[in-house]
Amino acid sequence: MPHQALEDVLRADRGRLLAALIARTGEIQRAEDALHEAAASALVHWGRSGVPDNPAGWLLRAAWRKAIDGWRREGAAARNRAARELLAEEEAADPDPQDIADDRLRLIFTCCHPALEPKTQVALTLRTICGLTTAQIAAVFLDAEPAMGQRLSRAKAKIAAARIPYAVPGPELWPERLNAVLTVIYLIFTAGYTAGPEAGLELCGEAIHLARLVDALRPGEAETEGALALLLLTEARRPARVGPDGATVPPSDQDRGLWLPDLAVEGLGLLDRAMARRRPGPFQIKAAIAALHAAPLPTDWPQIAALYTRLLDWEPTPVVRLNRAVALAGSGALEAAAQSIDALAAELDGYQPFHAARADLRLRQGRPAESIADFDRAIALAPHPADALFLRRRRDAAMISAPNRG
Repeated sequence: MPHQALEDVLRADRGRLLAALIARTGEIQRAEDALHEAAASALVHWGRSGVPDNPAGWLLRAAWRKAIDGWRREGAAARNRAARELLAEEEAADPDPQDIADDRLRLIFTCCHPALEPKTQVALTLRTICGLTTAQIAAVFLDAEPAMGQRLSRAKAKIAAARIPYAVPGPELWPERLNAVLTVIYLIFTAGYTAGPEAGLELCGEAIHLARLVDALRPGEAETEGALALLLLTEARRPARVGPDGATVPPSDQDRGLWLPDLAVEGLGLLDRAMARRRPGPFQIKAAIAALHAAPLPTDWPQIAALYTRLLDWEPTPVVRLNRAVALAGSGALEAAAQSIDALAAELDGYQPFHAARADLRLRQGRPAESIADFDRAIALAPHPADALFLRRRRDAAMISAPNRG
């Protein structure tokens, strides 16, 4: 029973507790160590005296005492004294442990501070807010665990040395910093989504949780609503992503009866609210594209191409240009699509979707032999067996069209 109770409270409240401890101690590592020690004490104490009525509050106070003990052992007398005074005040007032939500928001903004590299921002968010282990984070980035451990340690040291504040930035910095936060959340979701329908389930869930958290703590932000809508509309298609034969199924061919209607409805509602605020942004555009993929068939490719053209104003990246080219091909503008895709060859040579898109385009153009070569390259780069199986079948179809190849 104590083990299960502890597991439940850490699953639900670890990020909230850790954020509160970091806000009090000003040190990520000390807060992590204190919470770990408090959890170990909980197993002993709860096993002897029973699970307390408020296990999250118990853990918070126990961890806070562990941190204070650490300062005392290190001879940090002034800090130890101030911390004990704060602890005494809190215990006398019996504060509501639920009243710590803003600390998580502060921690998210700290993890996404511009002084940290984007990869480090994601890794640190996964560690502190989502509670993933170093090994799990290393697996997300296909890194070795020691290398990821060093990256996280450097990030914590940099935050301490640079005195990066644990604070939500002022209104003048909110638009710039919010985009970094939402981008990190989106990258976490993308990492989970590309890992596969089952393997990435937990990461996608954590990303949606974070987006909901930001939306709840800072309501009325159109881009936050757009980002959450994008995640929900994408997640709604998860059950239909892979067919019974194990191959990836494109959205237009998916069994829509398998989609998750609650997520889709919520996503569309969020997108409507975001667009009504008339403060357009990249996440709202991406959500609008996802909504078009969820609309009744046939797919409105000209509208999707127009949205990608608009998205280029915010994100003039090769990947967005590739996606626009795919939409152009879908709308029948094959020559324009071919010119756009060929112009990306040098930049995206190692990117599997580029070769898959060019293979599909060349097949549409009646160039099956060239299409087969592109499919072979895409298959070699496919990150997931389901994607590779789908591409092999497309290649086999192309070979039927090119019987004299080889």
